[in-house]
Amino acid sequence: MPDPDSSSRPFSWRRLYDAPWLLFFMAPLFWSGNFVLGRAVAGEIPPVGLAFWRWTVGCLIVLPFAWPHLRRDLREFVRRWPTVLVLSAAGIAGFNTFVYIGLQDTTALNAVMMQSTMPIAIVAASFLLFGERVGPLQGLGILVSLSGVGVIVARGDWGTLAGLAFNRGDLWILAAVVSYALYTALLRRRPVVHPLSLLAGTFGLGAVMLLPLLAWEMASGRVMPATPAAFGAVAYVAVFPSVLAYFCFNRTVELIGANRTGLSVHLMPVFGTLMAIAFLGESLRWYHGAGVALIAAGIVLAGRRR
Repeated sequence: MPDPDSSSRPFSWRRLYDAPWLLFFMAPLFWSGNFVLGRAVAGEIPPVGLAFWRWTVGCLIVLPFAWPHLRRDLREFVRRWPTVLVLSAAGIAGFNTFVYIGLQDTTALNAVMMQSTMPIAIVAASFLLFGERVGPLQGLGILVSLSGVGVIVARGDWGTLAGLAFNRGDLWILAAVVSYALYTALLRRRPVVHPLSLLAGTFGLGAVMLLPLLAWEMASGRVMPATPAAFGAVAYVAVFPSVLAYFCFNRTVELIGANRTGLSVHLMPVFGTLMAIAFLGESLRWYHGAGVALIAAGIVLAGRRR
């Protein structure tokens, strides 16, 4: 019987924090917006600069809330420093920089649909890192999903695959998928610290890791413009796909595990397609549907139990 007073209870952040299936939807929604915005500003805002300021501003936003926890968790960070560095490099510095570089040369639709391979990539990363067994069906599922990626990357032209004439933007997006799969698989070995400590620590380290690339990019003449559009882009990517999305994703992994949380990436083609068509005027092609169908079939096979 429902509690008659439940509708009058005040909103509780704790209830939201403990609601995995609500958090499950938030990260892919915010990340889809990140892909669409990254494509929209391609050519105007340099990719490494956007990534660097994203994490710098994101860290500054989180730091006041995380500072009391960071002070308490510092010893655990130091004790687990190799894992913290790899998490920062793969999930923060690497993934998003690869995405922004890739979006210079490929469409937001291609990018978000290729992200659908993330669950398969997580299974592969878990096997390579922790020896989680990959059965025959999982192996077949990986091959089927990879064929779906091939359809999207080749844009339906198998001559592209035969001639190895890939769009370099798509290859950068694939590198981003691999990088984030490594991050997700390694979250099981994350230091036992407060979630805000993990966000602030990895955001800050990720920004520091990007400094050499930022210096190289600026030396080559690509400097972040001081325009309202640039400030707005940094504000969006710092708050929504950074602070909020990573907090939701990390918390969901904590509540339901990495492999199940990885399935949330399947929502990105839905959100991303709608946003790309609405805001960028991109067109949905037959090879997008064929590729995603193969990726989905591969994931179903990989998810089957013996």
